[in-house]
Amino acid sequence: MTESMAEVRKHLADVIDRARRDETPTIITRRGKSEAVLVDIDEYRRLRETAERYEDEWLNRLADKAEAEGTNGSVSLEEMAALLRSAN
Repeated sequence: MTESMAEVRKHLADVIDRARRDETPTIITRRGKSEAVLVDIDEYRRLRETAERYEDEWLNRLADKAEAEGTNGSVSLEEMAALLRSAN
């Protein structure tokens, strides 16, 4: 469901009820451009938890990969800062 900001203003309670009761998100547009999405709070929480879980898994995979590759060719944070300072 897509509605303009003006339409949503006219019947916000209905849009919220639709999201909650029917689990139907509403894409809100302004000047024809998609600006926001109104979803049920439970759906929002589920999406946040999913995103956080995948981010944690991704970070763990990166850490595992970096650990497996060892430290050959890497520089410390202090060395990187010195390199950046010397480049200026």
